[in-house]
Amino acid sequence: MTIITGSQAQNLVESMIDPETQTQMCGMEMTLQKIERFTSAGAVAFDNIERELPRTEPMDFDPSGWIDLAAGAYLVTFNEIVNIPRDVAALARARSTLLRCGASLETALWDPGYRGRSQSLLVVYNPNGLRLKKNARLMQLVFMRLEKEAEKVYSGKYQGENI
Repeated sequence: MTIITGSQAQNLVESMIDPETQTQMCGMEMTLQKIERFTSAGAVAFDNIERELPRTEPMDFDPSGWIDLAAGAYLVTFNEIVNIPRDVAALARARSTLLRCGASLETALWDPGYRGRSQSLLVVYNPNGLRLKKNARLMQLVFMRLEKEAEKVYSGKYQGENI
């Protein structure tokens, strides 16, 4: 596997606020579109038939675009739409500034063939909370070229999400 950099990675992401700023040496930065709080429990089993996502409710930014978050877990949706080709996969890391503020993002693997406006789990560990502004750069998505095209592509429940 090799990491896809620069303009090659830009071609895999739509709806960027500022492609020049969001293009980093080894990935593309993803920005905050919306935040939701969890209002019920979820359920995960071996068989996805029994999967149940928790209910959420949107949280509002103030008139100047800021939101104050208490310590806890939140669902964040990104502005950008990701298009993963058959010969690429992606992993994500929280930006170091987010970590230095006492918060992190929990992420998963972006499979070959996935297309959508992704979501991640924002965890605020700082007991004093976290202030975020709409469109804040939260995460860097790192694209890796596979040695060969994937035999199967993503066709799960989250295909085309939030578009």
